Parts: sequence; C-alpha cells; structure tokens
Amino acid sequence: MKKHLIIGLFLLLLIFISDVSGRRGRARSRTKSRVQIGLPITGKYRDPESDQYYNNNNGAKITLASHFDYEYVLGHKIAFLCVARGTPRPHITWFKDGVEIFSHLYLHVHEWYIDKDKVKSKIEIDPATQMDAGVYECTADNMYSIDRRSFKTDFSIAFD
Repeated sequence: MKKHLIIGLFLLLLIFISDVSGRRGRARSRTKSRVQIGLPITGKYRDPESDQYYNNNNGAKITLASHFDYEYVLGHKIAFLCVARGTPRPHITWFKDGVEIFSHLYLHVHEWYIDKDKVKSKIEIDPATQMDAGVYECTADNMYSIDRRSFKTDFSIAFD
C-alpha cells in the first residue's frame, strides 16, 4: 500500500510542477500538462493499479468544504469547515500556505465522527489577525485515496 501512496503523491507532484512551470514566461497550451505525464482527460490511468487506487469507491472524498475565496474582518472570528467520507473513515489534516497547522491559543481544530465512514473538521481562529491571511487547505486521506480543497483568505478592516 505504501507503494501506491508514494506513486500517487509523485503523480500529484508532477501535476503541480507542470502547472507551475507552464505559467512562467509564455502562455501554455491547455492540453499540454495532462498529456505530458500520461493522464488522459477521461480519468482513466494507464497502470491498472493506479486506476484502481484513484477511482476506488472506498477512497476519501471531501463532500463539503468552505468557500474558495473568503474575506475576513480583523479582530473577528473566522472558521473553515471540511467534511469527508470514505471506508475506512478518512483523516483530515489542515494546512496553511503548505504547512500543517495545529491547535494553539488562537486557533482551534475541532473534529467530529459521523457514522462509521464520515468525519467533520472545523478550524476556528479568534481573533483573526493579518498573519491569518493566506491559502488554507483541508486534506482527507485514507488507505485508498487523498482528496483536498483549498481556499484563499484575505482581510479587511471594519470601520465603525
């Protein structure tokens, strides 16, 4: 199973690198990045093991997540939600700007198990500061797959 996870993470890294490298200098072709790494548009993979891994019905799937673009008011509470399902029940991990985040004095991570195959996770930041602006990501994973959602935040200043 670790072999499948490593292969999956490597493919995700290749997709990310091809997207980032295509943005520098000149416009890129819309079909180029997926074709370069051998992933057809249909979602089918050349390797049957990879296809089974990424298209597994028991794999972690995020079913509900916060909005993509969020503007918060300095000094107020902000919260992000992520709900995922899968068998076995997925584990949700939170990231900010690519770095895993944990509970501390002003940031709390809450998690609830719903049924045997669902998990709900929420982070709350109170009070929100300028340092809380950035890209947040929730990642749900189990032994079959990984799913992730990202959302960007920025702050505004409220005048009374």
